[in-house]
Amino acid sequence: MADVRLSKLHRLNGETTVPGDKSISHRAAMFAAIGDGVSTIKNYSSAIDCQTTLDCMRSLGADIRRSGQDIHVHGRGLRTLSEPDDVLNCGNSGTTMRLLCGLLAGQHFSTVLTGDASLRRRPMDRIIKPLVGNGAEIYGRQSNRLAPLFIRGKSLTDVIYELPVASSQVKSAVLLAGLYADGNVQVTEPVASRDHTERMLAYCGVDIHRSGNVISLGKIRQLAAHDFQVPGDISSAAFLIALGLLVPGSHLRLKDVGINPTRTGLLTMLEKMGADLRIDNERPVSNEPVGDIVVQNAKLRAVEIGGTLIPKLIDELPLVAVIATQAEGRTIVKDALELRIKESDRIAAIVGELKKMGASIEESDDGFIVDGPTPLHAAVCKSYDDHRIAMALSVAAWIADGESTIQDADCVGISFPEFYDIAHNL
Repeated sequence: MADVRLSKLHRLNGETTVPGDKSISHRAAMFAAIGDGVSTIKNYSSAIDCQTTLDCMRSLGADIRRSGQDIHVHGRGLRTLSEPDDVLNCGNSGTTMRLLCGLLAGQHFSTVLTGDASLRRRPMDRIIKPLVGNGAEIYGRQSNRLAPLFIRGKSLTDVIYELPVASSQVKSAVLLAGLYADGNVQVTEPVASRDHTERMLAYCGVDIHRSGNVISLGKIRQLAAHDFQVPGDISSAAFLIALGLLVPGSHLRLKDVGINPTRTGLLTMLEKMGADLRIDNERPVSNEPVGDIVVQNAKLRAVEIGGTLIPKLIDELPLVAVIATQAEGRTIVKDALELRIKESDRIAAIVGELKKMGASIEESDDGFIVDGPTPLHAAVCKSYDDHRIAMALSVAAWIADGESTIQDADCVGISFPEFYDIAHNL
């Protein structure tokens, strides 16, 4: 694994794009594979996780070809996937594994899903329980809690589930299983989570409705082929936004970024902190809102973050800890217990590493507390093989005095392989 050495940046200027959105890319590949006709996916994510999804769909019999940055998928309909010759390896991608559980639950064949050591430690019971409770047959290690998972596909009737905690992956898995059900399909979530699945199903012609927090499928469940233009990933753009805010004299334009309101919690938080940012050229693309994010250096004030905002910026919270070290006052993040079961325990990881750099930060059970502003200094930091920890610590290193080392930083390829090149070019 490769380490990187980073020193303080003195200015960033210019405009750039970021890779295609991971969440949307995963779904576009799966939905195109079970669609009826030929779909082209433009700006498909360069992330390793999204390549893993393509590999898994090919193993399930999907005809997927790459031409430059475009992905061409020859879908043959909802029930045309086939039993793979081998175990499906989901690598480090929790999204791949969890969505495939839903997609495979109603098939006419059996499948085994595994992943790397990190993924095999991540809990899968919150996906398994609702699917098994609706007639699916799924088995895993430690009382159906961990991968590898064995899925024996079978016919499903009604698929009805009420989520105890908001989760776009659980919601999506249940809706994917519902495409293959013969009866009623209804999912209720406590608060709105990422709605890429619902938007894409509607875009592909599926009869899907939302009433309050209840999502249901009608009789039309076959997906029509469609071309997809994947917007830039706002979770990747977040690290560049942070640099634009924190590095003196900076002014950045990030073009064609997805600004789905279920994903813009970071922008909402930054506005409360006094950030200097705006969105230009807002428009719909493939049923997703897209725009250019313009940001420049600004003084920030502390905020308290919790409740319904957390699902809208869960991936960005390690970065929030870094931003908070430079904000005036005490920043409190709570209601984020899910951070402890990501690729790493992200609460413990980011708190421990930022302390090495001089930050005034402490853990809580479900978040962290940061007092700022505090000057950061160089340190040797662990990435924990977690892409978002590595990038958050890189942002910290770029605003710290001295030269810092981020160990095993090549894990950024999981979501944003171009991260260091883009930052360097700016």
